[in-house]
Amino acid sequence: MTVTQIDLDDDALERAMALSKAKTKKEAVNLALRFYAEKQERAARISRHFERAQHWGAVDDATRRHEAEKSG
Repeated sequence: MTVTQIDLDDDALERAMALSKAKTKKEAVNLALRFYAEKQERAARISRHFERAQHWGAVDDATRRHEAEKSG
């Protein structure tokens, strides 16, 4: 664990603590950092899958099927 002194947005911290039910500032900040990292990692995984799907032609196939369903 690293000890770091930082200035925090009091309003954002208060909102995060209320929404997350965090009991301490430390808990709220650590929760927010983990949440952010997980969201970024998930976005990167989705992007990699989308790139693979484009390479396989799956995106074009799905688009054609979707358009066919819309037109009846």
